[in-house]
Amino acid sequence: MSALALAVALSGCGDSGTGSKEPNSGTAATGDTASGGNTTYRLGEASPPQKQTMQKYKGSTFTVTPTKVKTGTKADLKASGLQLDESDGSRVPVYVTVTLTHNSGKSMAVGDLDDGLVVRTDKDERIRSLIVLVGQAKWPNCPPVDTEKQLKAGQSASICNVFLIPQGEKPAAVELTQGFTTAPLEWLVKG
Repeated sequence: MSALALAVALSGCGDSGTGSKEPNSGTAATGDTASGGNTTYRLGEASPPQKQTMQKYKGSTFTVTPTKVKTGTKADLKASGLQLDESDGSRVPVYVTVTLTHNSGKSMAVGDLDDGLVVRTDKDERIRSLIVLVGQAKWPNCPPVDTEKQLKAGQSASICNVFLIPQGEKPAAVELTQGFTTAPLEWLVKG
């Protein structure tokens, strides 16, 4: 047993409460009041400016640009030091590299810009990023994120998030969800 004992939170998100399974429903993007806003993008394509929903950042905007999605292996998971509960089943890591850009308003913490990211699998399961509650996991080519790092308007940060998906499933899309009343933005994963 590893000396590094970690507790992790894994969560599926269901269908994000939109009632729509269509990848491009024509619904305006999160916080966007323009009609007919696109909700489906290619990796490397920036989202439209998103309005921060947290009261402390009221009026601030940011963009999200997923740039790379790579599926890891069971060996990566074993080498990370994580100890999963048997009820979590057999999982593999998916590494998602994202550029977060603070566009306007008060300085925002990186962790408050990426908390709506979800990986949707080819079996239509939605997985939130891995949250390490105690200790630090190590992942190949995916350094830990400083979630408290502050970004001022005009600044960007490239970060890597880890998602644990069921073994045998593949990442189909990266989604950005911000509440239940708006369709999520999604970046399709080709592969």
